[in-house]
Amino acid sequence: MKKNLKGLYVITDKKLINRDRFIETVEKAIKGGARIVQLREKGTPENEIISLGREILKVTKSYRIPLIINDSPELAQEIGADGVHLGGEDASITNARAILGDMAIIGVSCYNQIGRGLKAMENGADYVAFGTPYYTPTKPEREPTTIDILREAVNLIKSIPIFAIGGITKDNAMPILETGVEGIAVITSVFGSPDPETAARELAALSS
Repeated sequence: MKKNLKGLYVITDKKLINRDRFIETVEKAIKGGARIVQLREKGTPENEIISLGREILKVTKSYRIPLIINDSPELAQEIGADGVHLGGEDASITNARAILGDMAIIGVSCYNQIGRGLKAMENGADYVAFGTPYYTPTKPEREPTTIDILREAVNLIKSIPIFAIGGITKDNAMPILETGVEGIAVITSVFGSPDPETAARELAALSS
């Protein structure tokens, strides 16, 4: 699974995906070319996240792509997911690794802080994510991550993949990809689309 950390990375949002069609919608994104799926459920009861995560895991396993759980290594372990994505206020990489084991994928949000990315690399993260290059309604108050910061990150963080996240669409993705990042992570561009499969296919074509 760790060899597939590149390309289009899709992140779920319960505000954008109808619960009755959640699994179906995620599968459409995968059919369109998503290479990684993150289940991001802010404020959802843990038992519901576990149930939903296990259903999504059946789909991601069938397509042989990783399922990452946002924030919680404990929930990732309970679901049997492939890894966890850690933000600035979440568990340490060391703690997550102790819970999930050496084979788990651990990703880290770096915001616009290259130092945080270097530290994550040194502490054993499997990938890092920098954002946001563009305005995004998901993180409206986030300071932007410039193209120059992304280029510098690519030059300095060489041993693990770098993803860019934040407001990326098919129309503005190329300047981001030209920095040398391994992939782009999106929420609204796919799950806010009336046709997630086509939206994913258009982005995957750019990022593959």
